[in-house]
Amino acid sequence: MQRLPEPELMVDPAQVLAYAAADFSGGDQRTLDRIEALLSSASGRAASDPAVILDLGCGPGNISLPLAKRFPESQVIGVDGSRAMLQVARDRANQQGLSIDLRCSTLQDLALEPVDLIVSNSLLHHLHEPGLLWGLTRELAAPGCRVLHRDLRRPAALAEVHRLQQLHCFDAPAVLIQDFCASLVAAFTPEEVQQQLALAELDGLTVEMEDDRYLVVSGLVD
Repeated sequence: MQRLPEPELMVDPAQVLAYAAADFSGGDQRTLDRIEALLSSASGRAASDPAVILDLGCGPGNISLPLAKRFPESQVIGVDGSRAMLQVARDRANQQGLSIDLRCSTLQDLALEPVDLIVSNSLLHHLHEPGLLWGLTRELAAPGCRVLHRDLRRPAALAEVHRLQQLHCFDAPAVLIQDFCASLVAAFTPEEVQQQLALAELDGLTVEMEDDRYLVVSGLVD
């Protein structure tokens, strides 16, 4: 099935409200567990708490906020191009008493000092130019930076898209069902992501499939 890109930013108020209200706790926890495992293993190297954590495409803070709670001594930076999404994240951080640096920026315009951990959850499929993510990952990685990007992967046929929708979000609000299907069609295959990593010379990152619809890119950048 050919990839069909979707809009890069979530700015529609109804869309933002639907995502803020939705329960993504299962997938979020899997992302957090994988981050924890990556930090613990670090490919055999001695791992320490990251001084600076960068969450790209942070949305309403589903990953940024738990990381800020887990690593209170770390600087957590959440970046998103949607001001509406960031406002939700900011409100949640204030309610939870968490200190987090939230910035509205596109990947093209983002300027930061090197960081120790780079993560994203369901960002890659939004990008019209996926090389931006990998170039930024290389550019912002401090020596030994740990990286974890988790995203949907594109099925081989439209029939599989409909099967996954019926299986995983049959009773979700219409806007979430529409976005879920569009995101699957906009996602990349593991083979495409491997090619992207090769072009970016990110040899320390690997791609693996997770369950029936996700892929995970993780590893170290030296």
